[in-house]
Amino acid sequence: MKPTIQHIASTPADVALVQNIGNYVQQIRISQNKTQAEIATAAGINRSTLVKLEAGKGVQLISLVQILRALNQLHLLTAFTFEQPISPLAAVKMQLANRQRASKNTTNLQH
Repeated sequence: MKPTIQHIASTPADVALVQNIGNYVQQIRISQNKTQAEIATAAGINRSTLVKLEAGKGVQLISLVQILRALNQLHLLTAFTFEQPISPLAAVKMQLANRQRASKNTTNLQH
């Protein structure tokens, strides 16, 4: 049997969050004294995508990232950075691999 994918409907909270993101993008754009066309061009997207986001409508995640980059606001996404913890065994292996010893000088130095 083929597994089915269950669709989760948007909640009012989801819609409100998308609207907040759109409002934020619009306010940052205006505070930077940039037009929608300027940000859209810098982001490499259609102006209609930015209009849609600022109106509180959903856009593709990659478009949001491009818009945030154009607004110099990518730092907002740092909360999504995940660093894989290193196991103690892996840490020891890395230390051993990086360990360096001074080599013996095989030539005699004459004074």
